[in-house]
Amino acid sequence: MSSPLSRGAVRAASLQASASPLRVHHGAVAAAVLALLQPAWAQQAVADPAIPTLAPVTVSASGLNLGEDDMSTPVSVLEGQELVLRRGANLGDTLAGEPGVSASHFGAGASRPIIRGMDGPRVKVLADGVEIHDASNVSPDHAVTAEPLLARQVEVLRGPSALIHGGGAVGGVVNVLDNRIPTRRPERGFEGGVELQGRSGAREAAGAFDLTTALGDNLVLHLEGSRREAKDYRVGKNWSGGRKVEGSDAASDTFSAGLSWVGTRGYIGLAYSTQSSRYGLPGHSHEFEGCHPHGDHLHCGGHDDHGHGEEEGAHEEEGHGEAHAEEGHDHGHEHETHGTPWVKLRTERVDLRGEYLDPLPGFTRARVRAAVTRYRHDEIEGGEIGTTFRNKSQEGRVELEHQPIAGWRGLIGWQGSQRRFSALGEEAYVAPTDTTRHALFVLEQKQFGDVRVDAALRHEWQRIDVDSLTQRDTSHRGTSFSAGAQWRFQPGWSLGGTFSHSSRLPTAEELYADGLHLATRTYEMGNDQLRKESSRNIDLTLARTAGDTTFSVTAFHNRVKNYIYADTLDAHEGLQLIQYAQRDATFTGLEAKLRQKLGRHAGVTVFGDYVRAKIDAESGGNRNLPRIPAQRVGVRLDGDYQGFGAWAEVVRTASQRRVADYESVTPGYTLLNLGLSYRTQVQRLDTLFYVRADNLTDKLAFAHTSFIKDAAPLRGRSVTVGARVSF
Repeated sequence: MSSPLSRGAVRAASLQASASPLRVHHGAVAAAVLALLQPAWAQQAVADPAIPTLAPVTVSASGLNLGEDDMSTPVSVLEGQELVLRRGANLGDTLAGEPGVSASHFGAGASRPIIRGMDGPRVKVLADGVEIHDASNVSPDHAVTAEPLLARQVEVLRGPSALIHGGGAVGGVVNVLDNRIPTRRPERGFEGGVELQGRSGAREAAGAFDLTTALGDNLVLHLEGSRREAKDYRVGKNWSGGRKVEGSDAASDTFSAGLSWVGTRGYIGLAYSTQSSRYGLPGHSHEFEGCHPHGDHLHCGGHDDHGHGEEEGAHEEEGHGEAHAEEGHDHGHEHETHGTPWVKLRTERVDLRGEYLDPLPGFTRARVRAAVTRYRHDEIEGGEIGTTFRNKSQEGRVELEHQPIAGWRGLIGWQGSQRRFSALGEEAYVAPTDTTRHALFVLEQKQFGDVRVDAALRHEWQRIDVDSLTQRDTSHRGTSFSAGAQWRFQPGWSLGGTFSHSSRLPTAEELYADGLHLATRTYEMGNDQLRKESSRNIDLTLARTAGDTTFSVTAFHNRVKNYIYADTLDAHEGLQLIQYAQRDATFTGLEAKLRQKLGRHAGVTVFGDYVRAKIDAESGGNRNLPRIPAQRVGVRLDGDYQGFGAWAEVVRTASQRRVADYESVTPGYTLLNLGLSYRTQVQRLDTLFYVRADNLTDKLAFAHTSFIKDAAPLRGRSVTVGARVSF
């Protein structure tokens, strides 16, 4: 990994490595844009030096190069040393400590970010603005194919600030920036880095390298790779299931090669990336293989009792029934297993990225992104492939930033994608589908004295063709818009607010699922009558960004009409019969972070989040939605002196008692985390040494957001030791 850069630093040449997230699509559009750019590339050697350079970028996914403090809704940016010290084995674990962000947690191999209680297709995971296109949004047992060790910057946009990346991203967007396509020529002709890391508790070892080198005046080559391997991880003390989670081992290899043409007015480049990984699927059981639905009830051998009172984990309304004791709650394995299945995953991806200044009269910048992905994973048991998932996709995006019009600065854009998804084998619970999507969008911003106003509009449409004799093809369209403002009423103080109306179109899995999914212990039934979701979202943020005391407090309220969710109809010994249904729902919550300086070298931070998600009263019955994260609060003390850094953190996660039907209460827990780092020069090379201790008291903890929380508790005590050298 290349050496970290301070946020907003202007890079050499004319571009930043964090260039904004503009993308293009299919071959015809890409060819047209390249044809437009070609004459300019030929003239780079004699380009006018008076042409302005690109503005520094802080939040690439904002669309208009806004800084973190300039957004009307909250944004988190992890980069540089902070990212190095926070990185986990996967993207979900890396971001789980951010206010408003939790993780799906499916053992060690798969963990996807959850934002404000929303997951799956409501949270888009992007690689420099283009969706990653693995299968992680289909099911929580499918891994996110972004490798944290190779990330340069990770951005989390919550709520309506993510509108230009999709009306369906109601929860938010996670944008992972990397260096695989160089955007500038290294100052000394080359640069790079090497990192090694080891972690106890799972005998985990990981390493990564990257190298960027100039090949002449304009060509720049980038190479990077990583390897990660871990055994079954240890959990907290006193778990009745043992000391380790069987089947939680994981290993992965990632490699990328990219080549760019970089000039004084822009760049264009291609990169080829590949990842191979293997990870276990904890909690798998064969006892459900003969189960099937009879109407809205499960039939599993002798189970045909339609009463719900005997079901394990029958729902407990808030304030009713006894919660499981926080200590000694029996989360042991309930069924005999016959060998843990595992996933063999491989993905290949080709990226095209380009950016060009003053491309056309009236426009200041053109940005292009495109990607073609071939993804496959096999679920293997007993040496034989049980189910194969394939995802063949192509996506692109083009944006044109126009010159100010009556003081309004903005951009127009187009995005399109095509996705061929199939599942073949024993657990092929979704018929093969072809999904085609297109979208047009516009984003505008203007300053009125101390108030900055922004607005966005996006219209998208999709068609899904299904290979089934019993299910029908579907098409949907929707329009989303948002309007926001930020008032800087005092130096260092701001008040921001956003209102948005978002349309989310149903996914192929929600429409057409029909089969047993043993990894999540569910029998899933889709519904091809589903309509689009419509949500009205309000965000209010009060922030202070200067002085010894800084803070940000955000309140949000989202009302979703026709909210699509997995409604549990029946259950048998842990297997749930779920059907995708629609009800009106409401999400309300708070996110807060306050930091107080304690002199020149120390500070204390208090942070927390809360989300309440429920089905509206007129829907009747139990109003709680499933797998909603519990509230959290934490305190972090940190200090630095002459290259040394140290921190201590205590995070309390409350018990989750607001549970859905057939869902059990999850006990609360408190984690203690410590860390120490030292930055120095070794043979004139910038070197960072670090050690981190997580869950130092070895607390037994369970994630309420996980489908397999009882079979795979969170990690117990672990110590991470690493070193990173940059040149």
